[in-house]
Amino acid sequence: MGRKGSPRSPQAEGGSRAASPPASSSPSPLWALPEELLLLICSYLDAQALGRLGQVCRRLRFFTSRDVLWRRIARGCLNSGFTQLGTDLAAGVPVKERVKVSQNWRHGRCRREILLKWKRNLMPWMELDGEYLYLSQAENIEAYRLCPDSTGLQRHPQAIFSGHQEDVCRFVLVNSHVVSGGGDGSIVLHKIHGSYSVKFSAHEQEVNCVDFQGGLIVSGSRDRTAKVWSLSAGRVGQCLHTVQTEDRVWSIAISPLLSGQLSTCLGTDFHRGAGVLDVFYETPSLLLSCGYDTYIRYWDIRTSTRKCVQEWEEPHDSALYCIRSDGNHMIASGSSYYGVVRLWDKRQTRCLQSFHLSSPTSSPVYCLRFSTTHLYAALASALHVLDFTTP
Repeated sequence: MGRKGSPRSPQAEGGSRAASPPASSSPSPLWALPEELLLLICSYLDAQALGRLGQVCRRLRFFTSRDVLWRRIARGCLNSGFTQLGTDLAAGVPVKERVKVSQNWRHGRCRREILLKWKRNLMPWMELDGEYLYLSQAENIEAYRLCPDSTGLQRHPQAIFSGHQEDVCRFVLVNSHVVSGGGDGSIVLHKIHGSYSVKFSAHEQEVNCVDFQGGLIVSGSRDRTAKVWSLSAGRVGQCLHTVQTEDRVWSIAISPLLSGQLSTCLGTDFHRGAGVLDVFYETPSLLLSCGYDTYIRYWDIRTSTRKCVQEWEEPHDSALYCIRSDGNHMIASGSSYYGVVRLWDKRQTRCLQSFHLSSPTSSPVYCLRFSTTHLYAALASALHVLDFTTP
């Protein structure tokens, strides 16, 4: 039984109960306060003050490590696993640890490694799904299991998804399905945990981009069309709608709400050929785009699809091939020259950090993905990883 007036065992919100802190050798008036009041007092402290308070004694170290005290701080950090709406994308990982790693992202402290190399130049695409990394290799998509530290990959792929006669251009991973578009003009759908697969001819030329949600596939092609396809029973591979465009379609995305609204144009007054190469939805109404004109643009489609609400310019006048966001403050982009990955803070106008991955040979960053601890970048002949857990 604890002494009268001692606080309850600390507990991380949304996680398991922490081990009970050792009892203090001498009573302190601090512990006579109700736990709710202690939490309120600590909620006014910043990360540095909380860390120093936790160094006073073992009991305070346990108390100040609670997720509820670090959640407010984490929501203001880069890539700490919280979206703008407060959704926790990394539940189960102590929030205090994520705040520490976030400082490495901000200051560019990381360890770099090459995970895979291949003999001929490709235009790879990839997706992260928990403990697996899916990577396109020519006409196949290979699923590699990440090592426990998330830095390395197991030597051989756990699964290989095939079906295209030419290289895979892009693919998406949604609801345990892999949907890919290839240079042969076809779309292939695989169920990850099963033998079910569907292939159908979609475009007259290569399928540059695809997305999949709610029984619908959308695709864009070099043949200057975007199409919507059905996957409902009896209508698999049936084209529901075709959009004629003025140029090849490099990027396409379905709104998370699947509202039925079709937007074929973002912005005006662009130079001819300044196409969008990647699009990323943060929320059903907020999305990011990047492309040949070297800008990252932030759009709020509730207000306008003609004018963005914010933009950032690539400092070396390089086309941007890919983009991703943590859903909150951080953006990561991949450039067309010298394998440059840049980190951006939306609250600032200039690039926060940059990493050159392909020197001395030049290669675009065709695709990048990141977790709260690692960033993976696919270049023409290698897969790189930046490990931010180790300064």
